Order: sequence, then structure tokens, then C-alpha cells
Amino acid sequence: MKDNKNSANFSQNIDIPQWDLTDFYDGIDDKKLDQDFIEISKASDEFATEYNKKIAKLSANPLFEAIKKYEEISEKIGKIASFSYLIYASDTSNAKNLAFFQNSSEKLSEIQSKLLFFTLEINEIDENDLKSLLENENLSYFKPFIRDVRAFRKYQLSEELEKFNLEKSITGRNAFIRLFDETSNNLKFEYRDQTLSCQEIFNLMSSSDEDERKDAAKAIGKTLGDNSKLFAYITNILAKDKAINDSWRGFTKPISSRNLDNFIEDEIVDLLVKKVKQNYQNISHRYYEKKAQILGKKSLNYWDRNAPLSNEENSKISWPQAKDLVLSAYSEFSPQMAEIGKIFFDKNWIDAKVVKGKDNGAFSHPCVPSVHPYILMNYQGKVRDVMTLAHELGHGVHQYLSASQGYLMASTPLTLSETASVFGEQLTFQKILKNEEDSEKKKLIIANKVEDMINTVVRQIAFLEFERKIHDERKKGEIPLNKICEFWMEIQKESLGPIFQYDEEYKYFWSYIPHFIHSPFYVYSYAFGDCLVNSLYGIYKSGKIDNFETKYIDMLKLGGTKHHKEMLQPFNLSIKDEAFWQSGLDVISGYIDKI
Repeated sequence: MKDNKNSANFSQNIDIPQWDLTDFYDGIDDKKLDQDFIEISKASDEFATEYNKKIAKLSANPLFEAIKKYEEISEKIGKIASFSYLIYASDTSNAKNLAFFQNSSEKLSEIQSKLLFFTLEINEIDENDLKSLLENENLSYFKPFIRDVRAFRKYQLSEELEKFNLEKSITGRNAFIRLFDETSNNLKFEYRDQTLSCQEIFNLMSSSDEDERKDAAKAIGKTLGDNSKLFAYITNILAKDKAINDSWRGFTKPISSRNLDNFIEDEIVDLLVKKVKQNYQNISHRYYEKKAQILGKKSLNYWDRNAPLSNEENSKISWPQAKDLVLSAYSEFSPQMAEIGKIFFDKNWIDAKVVKGKDNGAFSHPCVPSVHPYILMNYQGKVRDVMTLAHELGHGVHQYLSASQGYLMASTPLTLSETASVFGEQLTFQKILKNEEDSEKKKLIIANKVEDMINTVVRQIAFLEFERKIHDERKKGEIPLNKICEFWMEIQKESLGPIFQYDEEYKYFWSYIPHFIHSPFYVYSYAFGDCLVNSLYGIYKSGKIDNFETKYIDMLKLGGTKHHKEMLQPFNLSIKDEAFWQSGLDVISGYIDKI
């Protein structure tokens, strides 16, 4: 298990894969790409000529055929969009990749604007007429798609404004997101006598050597501080952009548009947030007090938050070992899940090597049903990296299974999509715990899991509260940098507890978190998924639900065809119940009791 190589060298391990994107195209110069752009543009023109201003008058079967054509064109658009994004994410420092991504985005935006009328006109169909139309067997297949389109009915703008909003986003919101990505992914951190990348420097924040952690933290704070004015500007621009968009559409709260995207009621999200905040003291505050005791400290510095509890945590886990561990954990629950997961490794659908300019996060991109998902992460051999692999592979298996629903209905709301990923983590954690016989080492494994859960639940809800402060404050005018930093410090102290000490530079640490920029209010999905998985896993272990594995796989196959109430019904779970959320949080508290 042990590897004495340092993290920078370990990341170059030849076993660690980089993905093969040839299932899309042979490369960015592939002539098939130009041909596909031409074909998609032509098909979009023909579709608009055939259906524009006519959708509300169609009978059931012609409407069914129209949706099929729309899905086919949309999937081809999604294929190019996915390919260009994956090329971009794999190296944001490559000028040719950047130009390809931008040019592709602009061309696809022009094509999408031709199709924009379609969903707007679906929303013009009279409710009683639609009810009658959906009695048709063919059209009823697309009932979930129509249901979800109609959910946005009251918030849509005129076709002219929607087209303007779409086309302008290339030089507006999307441009600032790209600026953030290219800036953050290419930051340089001066650490001792080295210049490190984002992935390398943050990896040192979990070093067993406190001096290394401190020096890394100071280096991070220095670089983030040097770039903080730019990040504050981007944050202000995007918060204002969202406020304008929400105002025109009629959303009363900044979070409401995200909740609608997730097809979840504002009240349920408010309940989740309330319960997590009520448990700050019993979970995060209590755990970090225990961690201080374990480390022999009276207080913790902010760079101690991810400090390992023993030197054994620095043992490097090779990529083949990580692969075997995760697939074995999946297999003990469901051989089918393990078989699907194995495909990702066998066919190079995973990019895990640390490379300069690469996106510094982790994701599983669903791409399109006609291709398959791809996973990006930065594997550096730590237990946390193994859990990240388990997490993203959970997404990948889910996306693979739901692809059978077709392009328009395969996508799952974020809240439920995080369920599959967190469940994958839980399976892997239980496997690691089962393999360990030493009782003291078991406690350390449990402690690591508690830290992961705190990061998934408490920290993400704290992020959400930070976002709320930002978006509420932005309504009053541009937020000064020092005010943003002040919000960050207030939230961190409240959520992590009084055991922590913070140096001046920590106030800039909000600026590296991409979710604030890419997907406002996305973060509660992690807390939602963790609490839900705790309940699901408890039911699984209790044996109260017959054929749990089959029902779980069937749930993943549903994609976006059903909402949370219907999907969780086979497991007798109701997220409207306050006790449901508390039971999920009690699992974390129970683990702390075992340490």
C-alpha cells in the first residue's frame, strides 16, 4: 500500500489513465465535425420551417413526431458540446483547445436559437387540450419531457427575448465563467522553492507535516489574494446577471430557479438547510473538538482541517488498487453496477492523471446517450482520491443506466443525481471498514468518513448560506471585496466552530470554489444526497425492503422521468418529513460517537 514518492511524482504514475475521446471524434481537426455542424444547422432550419408557429395546433401524433425530431437534433448538438467541453477541461492552458471550445459554443448557440421556439410553443398549448393530447399512446411516452418543460411556463419570456438571452450569454455570463475557469485552473503557487499547480498545492493541505500544510495554506492565500479583485469582480457580475434574469422571469428568491431546475419545492430545501444548521454544534463543532484532541492540540488552525489523523493516511494507494477496491465494493452490492463500472476503466472513459492546465475539480459528464459518460478527476493516491473515484463512478453508472430514457429524459435533477454518487462512496467506505481488522485503525477510517460527510453536508450548506448572503447583498449594489471576505469568515466560523483559528489570508479562500460561478446554489445537492443515502443505506442494511438492489437499479434507470416523491416511494421515504433529514444527520453523529 505504501509509496514513498511525493505527490508530484506520484501523479505521473504510468498506471493512471487519460481518457480516449475518439468515441466522439478523432480530434478537433476531424472533418466529421465540420460536416456535423453543417448537417445540424440544416436540420434546425428545416425543423423551424416545418413547425414554427404551428406547435399549439398539432394533433397528438404529429406532435410526437416533432418531439422525436427535436430530440434527434438536440442530441447531435449535445454531442459536439460535450466533446468541446471535455477537450477544454482536459487542458485549459492550450490556446487551440480554448479557441475550439469558444468557436463551437458560438456556432451551437446560433443553432440552438433556431430551435428555441419549440419549447416556448409547447407551453402555449391549452391545459385541457394538452390533457386530451396526452391520452395518445405515442405522445404519452414524452409526458415527462412535456411536464418538465411546462414547469417553467410561468417564468418564460417572449421568444425574441429568450433568443436574445441565449445568444448574448456567449459574451455575457458564459464569458465570465470561462474567465474564471482559465484563471483559476492556471494559477501558480509559490511553495518553498517550487511553483505548483492548483491540484498539487491543495493536495499538500492534507499532508501529515504541519509545516507543509501551513506553508501550502500561506501560498494558496497569497495567490488567491493577488487575484481576489478579479474574482470579486466576476462574482459581482454573475450575481447581478442572475438577479436581472430572475427579475425578468419572476423568481422571488435567488435560490428558486435552482430549485425549479431540481424540481424540488423551496420549502423542502429550507427544511434541509434548517436541520443541517441545527446540527452544526452536534456534528462539525463536536467532531473538530475531537480532532484537536487526537492531534494533541488545544485549537486547530484552518490548515489543520484536512490534516490526517495518522501517518498511515499518507500511504499511497496505486490506481490499480483503487480500481479494484471500488469495483469490489460495487460488486458486493450489485454485480451489475460493478460490470458497468468496469467498462469505464477498460475503455478509457476516465481521465485521472494530474496534468498542467487541467480542470482542478472532478466530474462525470453524462454527454449524450449515443456516446457515454466520461469521468475527470485528479488522482494523487490518497484515500480521499479513492472516495472521489467511487463518487464519480457512481455518477457514471447512473448516467449509463439512465441513457436508455433518451436525450430529453435521461438527465436527473441534481438532488437525485448526487444520491447515486454518494451511495457509491458509502459502499466503498463500508468495504474499507470491513477489510480493516484493527479496532484503532477502524476508528481512524470512521473519522475520515466523518470528515467526508462534514465536507458533503455541513460545508456545502455553509457554502449555500454564503451564496445567499452574496446574492441578497448584490441587490443593494456592487459588493466590495472586503464585504465578500467578511461574509466568508462569518459563515466559516459559524459552521466549523470555535475550535478553529484563522489567519488573515484565509478570507480569500471563497474565491477558488467553482460551484459559486458555474451553478449558483448547486451545493445543497450534496447535502441532500448524503442525507438521502444515509437513509437509503440504513434501509438496505435493515433488510426491510425486498429486492432492494433491483429497486435501486430501477430507480437509476428512470433518469428524469419521475420526480423525488415517485422515485423514493418504493423505499417508503418522504423528504417532506423533518424526521427524515434528522435521521440522515444522526448517522453522522453516530459515527462521531464511535471514534
